[in-house]
Amino acid sequence: MEEKNFVSGSTLYLVATPIGNMYDISLRAMDVLRKVDFIAAEDTRVTMKLLQRLEIKKELVSYYEHNKKERGIEIVNRLMNGESCALVTDAGTPAISDPGEDLVVLCSENNVNVVGIPGPCAAVNALTLSALPTGKFVFEGFLPVKGKERRERLEFLSKEERTMILYEAPHKLNATLLDICKHFGGDRRIALCRELTKLNEEVIRTTLSEAIAFYSDKQPKGEFVMIIEGTSEQPNDEPMTDDIILKKIDEYISDGRSSSDAVKTVSKDFGLPKNTVYSLYLSSKE
Repeated sequence: MEEKNFVSGSTLYLVATPIGNMYDISLRAMDVLRKVDFIAAEDTRVTMKLLQRLEIKKELVSYYEHNKKERGIEIVNRLMNGESCALVTDAGTPAISDPGEDLVVLCSENNVNVVGIPGPCAAVNALTLSALPTGKFVFEGFLPVKGKERRERLEFLSKEERTMILYEAPHKLNATLLDICKHFGGDRRIALCRELTKLNEEVIRTTLSEAIAFYSDKQPKGEFVMIIEGTSEQPNDEPMTDDIILKKIDEYISDGRSSSDAVKTVSKDFGLPKNTVYSLYLSSKE
């Protein structure tokens, strides 16, 4: 039975586009791109190439991280005046680690209808290829770049029991693998997926320590999706005592942290108020 696809005015369509293989574009996605009044694209040059392949001529407006505030308002105003718009990213599903998230929020705040046109997504594709548990997973995207924020995030994720999905650029991969290994341990399983759906698609299923060794003398190429095994360690049921808390603070200080940073981290580790941990630490020094 043939499905009819209606494109309505005053509607934002989130259109997933191929992450590598052109044949992954859906019939519905092509139909929406043809029928909307205009297309908002992360990079109009990339989207223009896609439209040329699909033989579609349509007005393109840029919508990306550095113009999302002003352009987002312009797009929503056009939608509220009865036009329809397709939002696309350079590859995959828009609004995932993408400024499209903000446009969806803006539409919601202004009661503008939003419709998703499902399709390719690198994160989910990599997860299914990883041979790691897929029943429960968490999407982390890119790790923070700054040292302290990055370290605290990795400490938090090291306790995550669900399978984790992270993105990384090739020139940052080696450093990121080393940082993750420091907090997760070298035996943690990982799948490194690159060039997904393309001719040179590659999935490496290994451990963190083996991944570091593999890329120590090989230049990473292509954008990576990292699928990392969750921890299997059971929570420590040992009664929490002052000695245990103080010992943990001393461990962090021995690793080179300041006393205030160590106290803050321990308070998060044990779920205690920072002032309580800090008072305990001060008392121990008297």
